[in-house]
Order: sequence, then C-alpha cells, then structure tokens
Amino acid sequence: MKDNIELLKKNVEIAELGGGKTKIEQQHKKGKLTARERLNILLDENSLNEIDKFVMHQTTDFGMDKQKYFGDGVVTGFGKIDGRDVAVFSQDFTVFGGSLSEMHARKICKIMDSAMKLGIPVIGLNDSGGARIQEGVSSLGGYAEIFLRNTLASGLIPQISAVLGPCAGGAVYSPAITDFIFIVRNTSYMFVTGPNVVKTVTHEDVSFEELGGADTHSNKSGVVHFTYDDEVKCLQSIRKLLSYVPQNCDDNPPTLSYDREEEDLPELLSIIPDNPNKPYDMKEIILKVLDDNEFFEVQENFAQNIIIGFGRIRGKSVGVVANQPSVLAGVLDINSSIKGARFVRFCDAFNIPLVVFEDVPGFMPGTDQEWGGIIRNGAKLLYAFCEATVPKITVITRKAYGGAYDVMNSKHVRGDFNFAWPSAEIAVMGPKGAVEIIFKKEIQQAENPEEELNKKLNMYIEKFANPYIAAEKGFIDEVILPNETRIKLNNALELLKTKVDKNPKKKHGNIPL
Repeated sequence: MKDNIELLKKNVEIAELGGGKTKIEQQHKKGKLTARERLNILLDENSLNEIDKFVMHQTTDFGMDKQKYFGDGVVTGFGKIDGRDVAVFSQDFTVFGGSLSEMHARKICKIMDSAMKLGIPVIGLNDSGGARIQEGVSSLGGYAEIFLRNTLASGLIPQISAVLGPCAGGAVYSPAITDFIFIVRNTSYMFVTGPNVVKTVTHEDVSFEELGGADTHSNKSGVVHFTYDDEVKCLQSIRKLLSYVPQNCDDNPPTLSYDREEEDLPELLSIIPDNPNKPYDMKEIILKVLDDNEFFEVQENFAQNIIIGFGRIRGKSVGVVANQPSVLAGVLDINSSIKGARFVRFCDAFNIPLVVFEDVPGFMPGTDQEWGGIIRNGAKLLYAFCEATVPKITVITRKAYGGAYDVMNSKHVRGDFNFAWPSAEIAVMGPKGAVEIIFKKEIQQAENPEEELNKKLNMYIEKFANPYIAAEKGFIDEVILPNETRIKLNNALELLKTKVDKNPKKKHGNIPL
C-alpha cells in the first residue's frame, strides 16, 4: 500500500506540473499565468475539486504515443466562488499549446454535462493553439461536441468564457455562444482566420492585435464584454459578475443585506439640462440610483449610445438598460440594438429584474443603417423586451420619441411600472420636425414664416412635449419627482417579487437574427 500511495503522490505532482517547469517559465515570460494559477485566483481558496486529472490522449500516429501528459492540456473540476458552486475548465498552454484533442474535449464536455445536471454556472478559461492537428477529424468532432453543450446549456445555466491567450479558428465559437466573454490586452486574441490567411486571401497586412486583439473586439466588433490589462483583474471580475447572477434559470439572483434608510436624491433634480437638445451623462443617474453608487457595466466600449450592466437596489440584483444622451444623443442604431437585446434576454433567462432609463430621440437615420438592416436589428431589441417576463420597470427622463418609445420597454410591450420625470417628452417625433410637417402650409403662407414656426413650436411643446398626455391614457403609471426615483424603483421591485407572467406555449420564437 505504501508504494501505491507514493506512486499516486508522484503522479499528482507530475500532473500538476503540466508541460513541465521549462514550459511554465515560458508561459510566465509571455506575461501569462498557468492553468492552475488562474484557477487559484478565480476560485475560493482550496475549493478546487479536480476531476480527470490522469486522462491522457489516445493517439499513436506521428509519434504521439511517445508524448503523453496527465490531464491532456486542460484542468477540469468544480470549485466555489463566494461559497457558491461552479464548474470550471482551464486550458493548459504548456501541454501541446493547449490544443484540443478528443480526450481534452471529452473532459470539457463531461464538466459541462455535470454543470447542467447540477444547475451551476460553468466557467471556461481559454488558452489554446486550436485543434490538435495530429488527431484530424477527432479534434474537430470534439469542438462540435462542446458547441452542442454550449447551446443546450444556454439559458439553463450561466456560461462565462475568459480568453487568456490564443483562441482561433473553430475554437472561437464556443465562447461566442456563452453569455459573457472576458479578455486580456496584449496576450489574448480571437479570430476565425489568422493574419497570414487574411494576407493571402485579401492582401491585407494586419497584426494579431489589430485583427483579433482585446481592444478590437471591445471597441469595434462587440464580441467581448469585458477587457482588462492583466489576468488577475480579469479573473477577479468574473467573481464579481457572478455576485449578480443566479446559479441557474430556476434560481433567483443573490440578495445582499442593505439596512440603510431609504435615500432621497436631490442631486437628480438638476441633471436634466433646460435645453432639451443639450446632452448629459446618463451614468450619473444610474450611479446615484444604485446601491453604493456601484454599477458593473457590460460592453462599456462598444455601442456607447446604449448602456447595459448590473447593479443593486436595496441589495436586490437588477439589470440596467439605458440610453446615453452624451453619445449620438442616445439614438438607437444597429449595434446598440443588438447589444441591448442580448443583455435583456440574458436577464430574462436568469430572473434578473430589468430597470430601463429612457432618453431616446428615435432610430438612427441614413443609408448605412437602412442597408445594414436597422429594421431587422432594431426589431431584436423590441422582440427581447416583448418576450421578457421578468419584472420590467422604465423611467423616462427626457425624450421618448417615435418607435423607439415603444421599443424601450413601454407599457404596450408589458412594462410593469412605467414612470416619467416631469422633463419627459413623449411624442411621435421631436417638436420641430412635427410642427414642420403638421403646419407646413400655414408656415409657408405666413407673412413671417420663422415667427409662425416658433409660435406653432411653442404650442406643440406645451401640448405634447410633456408626460401628461401619456399619463392621461395610463401609458405612464406615475409622473415622479427625480429625487424620488430610487424610492419608487425599490417599491416597484418589492411589489414585483411575486410577479407571475408567461409566454404562450411553443417550441421557441423566431427572433429576427
């Protein structure tokens, strides 16, 4: 027995060295942590329960029978984050460059299957050179097995991906299906085809970083949701994200204790400018309303005319969707619609109430938008809000014009509580454009067209550029003082704790993808 115990200890030690000390040193020289070091930061101390530590690849071709490592390039298991269970896999670049083999894929699939049965989040730390070429179609089949499980797990359990090194070719589609992607600058990149292929096919000369680096996917493509300068901050932020999110679709998000007196917020009385065309920063309102002025923003650098993210109101987790008047006047366009829609659907899938702050002048005009499919893409945000059955609360701070008013969780699409500030303007379009259409003849025929325009404009503003017509019809539940916003939101969330709503029974809807 003693010899057996010593053999086990020796094998464990070998397994935990991955590709060996030299490869670990090379990993560190690139500014990257090892697979196990990452898990030590991500998980609560000493909480990792590793499985399949001694799995090895089964390939004998190309001399692979002489190159075998315990674990086969990925660490899998279960652990805890703030005392809550999670399933994890962490690819090990020190073993065959983290390349995916049949057995490597089986380990990941096994942990994902377990996560679905247990109803716990799955977190994947990606650092891989791609498919293991020596295994051919077996490695490709392994990717497809993972993609299937990503799809089956979608909306069932939270899925989080961190790209902490290369992630190229077919490998990118697993993170793409997951709920949130984290990435690190200068050491991580994602692309379907690399710079060399791009140069051969399109003659474009582009670097790894320009083609698929962190800032490219954070600012331009919108593929990633969170970008960090180092791995430690990245992994710590995954922990923070999970503090807002339930374990599965049948669970409720965590609630933190909050025992302070309810706050009146007089600062909100002076945020909206007197000039209705002057921008302001919607984040000022969001931060004031949320607990401890803390807002965990998602996709901060992409489609900045809409703001999405997580916060708490009296300890209760909420998802925030808000127009940003300081960027493109808060107009909805293709990218902001897609960004908002995906976030709304995540919150709906995982029972996170939605709080909407609205100041939207409409949809972005122009040939680029029309030809790019603003109709189809704008409909995604509309569909997401219509479909959502979680508590949904809207606060109109200023403009709510045209079809965008309908889209941003209006009463007509099952908004539960719809509030408006006295500064709200709810109309088919902006006052000037409306007057120029309605009173076109009268203005043209007037002795002083400019004077007549201003006269009609003032009349229109007085009649329509306010929240009271909508309130008369019950489309606005209450016109509230800005300083009471947090109190009203908390009261609404308390009432909506027992909300019951559902969609018609069907296989699934057909969102305009």
